[in-house]
Amino acid sequence: MSISAILAQAAPAAADGAGSMGWIAFAPYVLIFVVMYFLLIRPQQQRVKAHQRKVNAISRNDQVVTAGGLVGKVVRVDDDYADVEIAQGVKVKVVKATIADVVSSATKPAND
Repeated sequence: MSISAILAQAAPAAADGAGSMGWIAFAPYVLIFVVMYFLLIRPQQQRVKAHQRKVNAISRNDQVVTAGGLVGKVVRVDDDYADVEIAQGVKVKVVKATIADVVSSATKPAND
């Protein structure tokens, strides 16, 4: 028997098992995506939602920190903007999306 005849007979048998082997070869990629979703994507989405809730709940007299590092007290709040008093008599209009954090008003600075 020639080698080409042996290979021709063996080829259909290998094709039957190849369908199930394709899914097994694809499984590590699915597993990697699932792990990346739960370790990176989902926590980031939760942090973004929590930040949006915190920014949307800003009201007058809240102390905020902007993305630029300015700390001040909120004087007035609109839909998209907030007026922040950074010093006595100095007010700055900031975009609400640039507010990085809302500091609890119950805590006092260390030097006061």
